[in-house]
Amino acid sequence: MNSSPGMAEPDNGLAVTRLCRHFGDVQAVADVSFEVRPGEIFGIVGPDGAGKTTLFRLLCGALDIDSGEARVGPFDVRRDPESVKSIIGYMSQRFSLYGDLTVAENIHFTATLFHVSAADRQERERQLLAASRMEPFRHRLARDLSGGMKQKLALTCALIHRPRILFLDEPTTGVDPVSRRDFWKILYQLVRQGMTLVVSTPYMDEAERCNRVAFMNAGRLLCCASPRELKANGHGSLVEVDVRPVIPARHVVAALPFVQSVHVFGNRLHVRLAEPGEPARHLADALSRSGLDYRDQRVISPSLEDVFISLVTEPVSPAPQNA
Repeated sequence: MNSSPGMAEPDNGLAVTRLCRHFGDVQAVADVSFEVRPGEIFGIVGPDGAGKTTLFRLLCGALDIDSGEARVGPFDVRRDPESVKSIIGYMSQRFSLYGDLTVAENIHFTATLFHVSAADRQERERQLLAASRMEPFRHRLARDLSGGMKQKLALTCALIHRPRILFLDEPTTGVDPVSRRDFWKILYQLVRQGMTLVVSTPYMDEAERCNRVAFMNAGRLLCCASPRELKANGHGSLVEVDVRPVIPARHVVAALPFVQSVHVFGNRLHVRLAEPGEPARHLADALSRSGLDYRDQRVISPSLEDVFISLVTEPVSPAPQNA
């Protein structure tokens, strides 16, 4: 990880305590608490509807907090949201700049909103366009940019006023792999310069790039740790089983007493056993006795996707015998 936490200012962190927000009967953010250390890349991972965007909008002062506390940098979000907005950058999930303005005009407009001087804007614009390789397109209308270029423009506008903390809400969704790689190169450079990044993402490979990751589901924070810690803290042994067809096999495996959980990954099963060794042989025997096409199995290291699925899903119940 190309990060240098020691370079960050001491007030570049975040602290969230029992944060809540409702929309009618829907609890979008429910009793969420975590801290973000200065100068780190902090990832928030969760499915659609997990509450990630609502959480970002609360921390940016764009939504009122129902209960709980949030500090962004040195500022209390509830008491001083305008000061919070002055030190953060925010890149929304959807492209929200002006399509009928050019790249340069969008940058100038955003700089004006943040009261950036003309001289500072010109120098900052030059640096950011060079870093994102967008200089050749500065006179192109935003609506005519590719998806990756639009995201780079949005990032440039979010950075034009030199924020201390940057919020990125699923910034690479729908972006091609090359643009994703370029985007993360820019993010690493920002961290080396001392910026704190809070990134939501649906991509587990991007979560692996973060110093720490928080998993969210249904408005709640499930856990928070480094990717290595999350993968190491799983109990039992994880076995990948090659068996066909997988759906009937899943129900057979779920009924075994030594199985903690079982999930379908492509055309294979990921089975978490209470303990390694002997149960794996019984697993093969049970599948073979059921008349299924059992082929092979191997012990694997859990991925972040394994960890997340195990957190958000209930144990599988065996299929009804008379169904």
